[in-house]
Amino acid sequence: MPDAKRAAIAQALSRLLAETYTLYLTTHNFHWNVTGKMFNTLHTMFMGQYTEMWNAVDPIAERIRALGFHAPGSYAEFAKLSTLKDAPAKPPKAMEMVEILAKGHEAIARTAREIFPIIEDGDDQPSADLLTQRMDIHEKTAWMLRALLED
Repeated sequence: MPDAKRAAIAQALSRLLAETYTLYLTTHNFHWNVTGKMFNTLHTMFMGQYTEMWNAVDPIAERIRALGFHAPGSYAEFAKLSTLKDAPAKPPKAMEMVEILAKGHEAIARTAREIFPIIEDGDDQPSADLLTQRMDIHEKTAWMLRALLED
């Protein structure tokens, strides 16, 4: 694969990594700080979600490394690369947490779809497989969170 295509894919995956890590941290924050009638349900759900994302960041970073580039790994780099906002300083109410997380998962799924053409252009099947998996997980998680918001 030409260097320019590998670089473009690594940059795109760096954005995916930054957004995944940002949402991981927000989800973990909400797991610690959720309160209210749905405490147990949300506390458990958030744990499953942050665990899944924690397990996802390593394969994304390792794919960047396999392409020959350094994976970003600092809060400063993640803040520059991510389109997601950091968790609110004051924990919001439980259902606002759910809404924030749903929007975060939707945003990561959108990012994966946006960067897919870059990966296709590079004919990079391992990265395409990784993106397909991430889209599936984030779209399903967003759907499940949105279902909690319905009356």
